[in-house]
Amino acid sequence: MDINDVDEEECGFSRNYFLAKELGSSGKKSTLKISDIDLVDEQELRAAAGNIEPKHEKEIIALVNSYKKMFPRWVFELRCGFGLLMYGFGSKKALIEDFASTALTEYPVVVINGYLQSVNLKQVMIAIAELWWDQLKTRQKTSSRILPKGQQPFDSRSVDDILAFLDRSEAEENDSFVCVAIHNIDGPGLRDSESQQYLARIASCSHIRIIASIDHVNSPLLWDKKMIHTQFNWYWYHVPTFAPYKIEGIFFPLILAHSSTSQSAKTAAIVLQSLTPNAQSVFKILAEYQLSHPEEEGMPFDNLYTVSRERFLVSSQVTLNSHLTEFKDHELVKTRRRSDGQDCLYIPLANDALEKLLSEINQ
Repeated sequence: MDINDVDEEECGFSRNYFLAKELGSSGKKSTLKISDIDLVDEQELRAAAGNIEPKHEKEIIALVNSYKKMFPRWVFELRCGFGLLMYGFGSKKALIEDFASTALTEYPVVVINGYLQSVNLKQVMIAIAELWWDQLKTRQKTSSRILPKGQQPFDSRSVDDILAFLDRSEAEENDSFVCVAIHNIDGPGLRDSESQQYLARIASCSHIRIIASIDHVNSPLLWDKKMIHTQFNWYWYHVPTFAPYKIEGIFFPLILAHSSTSQSAKTAAIVLQSLTPNAQSVFKILAEYQLSHPEEEGMPFDNLYTVSRERFLVSSQVTLNSHLTEFKDHELVKTRRRSDGQDCLYIPLANDALEKLLSEINQ
């Protein structure tokens, strides 16, 4: 073929390309919107995703087993004062819980689910302080150390007082500590600066050790140099598990699906099933009240306490508050102020979803 013919062919191709672009841009733009797309029901999409056959199972099992061989080393690093930070593709929830249940049997463990939309750090600190106080009382029986009597309840203390208590070196053994396992320390409920500062202060306490996981690519930007090297004192571990984010993903809507009444009820039912029977019964009281009083803005706290106490579900307002804290952490219950100025409790679900939820948990 002649060189001139090749040049002419290339020029013809270029002219046709720009001509097509010009004609295409002169036409009318599409009026279609994302809302016009017929999305798949979320429950159907999750069911389809759950039926996908896993691949490379043997290789993944071998990979996870290689991490388990490192458990003694991880315990040693915790005893040396480091915090463990797990990163890599795949859910690390099962790996961390396996480590805590098999290798940390000598130490009390508190678990924080950072993948939830909101986390009550004050309640977490109270739980840690109570565990540490029990640890001190147990060790007092085998030593001559006398602990102060008349200990003030931790739920009536300020955050600073609780942190000061945790940071006091009242134990003779440096090997005595409370482990805090945080699934997704970069999760939506912990991602704000204030929460990270509180977590860093918890991690810097003398007898606290942190085991955490991250999944967001920009997670290290949450911390400054002092937090990383002094307070958290991270020992970084790349532990890709390639495990699906089944539990973590329940609380987030799928991009390619629209939410539905049945899915909202199903998600709430899964959360409720993880709570105690008494907590479920308290939730039922609130749900039944909301369905029978659709014109009201919610159920007053005093009314809920009275009914719950009459049914022997709670013995005090403190017990009821602990149930409500769990509900609020999982966004099952919210509070708002009624027109008469009284605070009330309500479940942020439509009546049809609420009825579906009651039928789910009554099965």
